Amino acid sequence: MRRSSQFGLILLLIATLLGAAWLWPDPHQRLFAITGEEAPLSQLRGLAQWAFRWTRPLPQTADDVAIAFADLPPFGVNTFLEQEVELEKRERSAQMIAEAGFHWIRQSFPWYDIEIHGKGDFEDRRHEPHRSAWEKYDHIVAVTEAHGLSIIARLEAPPAWSRAAGTARGAFGPPDDFADYGDYVAAVAERYRGRIRFYQIWNEPNIYPEWGNHPVDPEAYTELLCLAHARIKAVDPDAVIISGAMAPTLELGTWNPGYEGNNLMDVVYLQRMYNAGAGDCFDVMAVNNYMLWSGPTDRRMMPYEVNFSRPLWVRDVMVANGDAAKPIWISEMNSNAAPEPIPANFGRVTLEEQARYAPLAYERIQREWPWAGVTTVWFFKRATDTEVDQPFYYFRMVEPDFTPMPLYTSLHEYLNTLRPTLYPGRHQASTWQLAYQAEYEDALAPEAALGRYRRFSGAVAFYWEGRRLTLVPGPEGGRVTITTNAGAPVDVTLADTPVVIARMGAGVHHTTIHAEGWAALDELVVE
Repeated sequence: MRRSSQFGLILLLIATLLGAAWLWPDPHQRLFAITGEEAPLSQLRGLAQWAFRWTRPLPQTADDVAIAFADLPPFGVNTFLEQEVELEKRERSAQMIAEAGFHWIRQSFPWYDIEIHGKGDFEDRRHEPHRSAWEKYDHIVAVTEAHGLSIIARLEAPPAWSRAAGTARGAFGPPDDFADYGDYVAAVAERYRGRIRFYQIWNEPNIYPEWGNHPVDPEAYTELLCLAHARIKAVDPDAVIISGAMAPTLELGTWNPGYEGNNLMDVVYLQRMYNAGAGDCFDVMAVNNYMLWSGPTDRRMMPYEVNFSRPLWVRDVMVANGDAAKPIWISEMNSNAAPEPIPANFGRVTLEEQARYAPLAYERIQREWPWAGVTTVWFFKRATDTEVDQPFYYFRMVEPDFTPMPLYTSLHEYLNTLRPTLYPGRHQASTWQLAYQAEYEDALAPEAALGRYRRFSGAVAFYWEGRRLTLVPGPEGGRVTITTNAGAPVDVTLADTPVVIARMGAGVHHTTIHAEGWAALDELVVE
């Protein structure tokens, strides 16, 4: 087809969509659902860009693949508990986070705050009386455990002694000897084995200043990642290694003399990581995904723009490199509500929009991205208000004095009224949306989709949204009775092949599976 014909068809499509938009009951919301834009002119521009996405290859996301670590509750929040001096403030933070309905905190365990004065020195002599540098982090772990929270531990931020130049080339630059970092991560994993399972290796290594005041280096980061993977797994084989969360950026490594650093596009950085052998050195890929200049419903797929759909391009690189079975976790998610005249470095939304966008972001991730897992909001609170003149400050969920912002109130309501639902994709029988009403246990089997399945007695109930539900039995099978919505119970034998148990109209359905004795499930597939 000639280019002029393609252009004409696209114009026709845009005109048709515009006409349909104004016939919809609420055209503003319909266009927002496509573009993530609030202003009418921006919505029209966004609609045209959305239509043009068909003129270029779109990311391949392999939505029908079984995904590891996608069965965990996905709701988390970033914390700075190490900066809270009073123990009561750490405890109150954990309490408010748990009450809001979050399951995870993403918490830094800074190397410079643990091995402070020199190699192998875990005593804190910065204040009187001297104390163990572990004391603070032992308390953080205990407090989160007491409130039923799980920790994603960020392992980063080297001490000055680990570099001959100290902090002259940036406080976050890598150590001179990567083996020193390996010793540090192994020490953290050894101390918290059985209490912390998820470790993230660095943060935003593809941008300044997170790799110091010198060029970002995917190959060097891969070396660091693989070393950390080996050292942590040697201490705790059950540990899960998360890659450093890549920042969404479009720059191609150009040196910036003004701040003596550079940034490298996330997908380019990741491909170079794979070329260097990183595929064997992480269990979970991590990205940061902000709503910078538009909302979470922005579906424009423009490689040269950063919007909330950016993780699809990262997923495309993973699929191309044979890593489709690994998930993407979103380490930082939010929009920025900086008031005037604070610079809009991260975009600018109202407090109402910030509160509305975060639940919408969670909804989109669950409904549309079966390969996405835990998403942690950036961030809960700062210890003080000394940063009120910085755009960064206005991501907060609560003020330093624990006054809730509209964002906290909104997410509290969303998470406490949420009805867990299976959306299209492949779901393990252990997934968090299932409500087991009797005994169950997980078992290993090489023939299972991800090497394990679940045995249960009694019943399991759940909601799902789609037109067809298929059960994939575990190796032992079993006999079950299935009830869906108001339909009559159906007796089913689980054997060696998947069983289609429901073909229904689109919408949300409720299903209960009752085992006669014990039964085994591997996956539930919603289409």
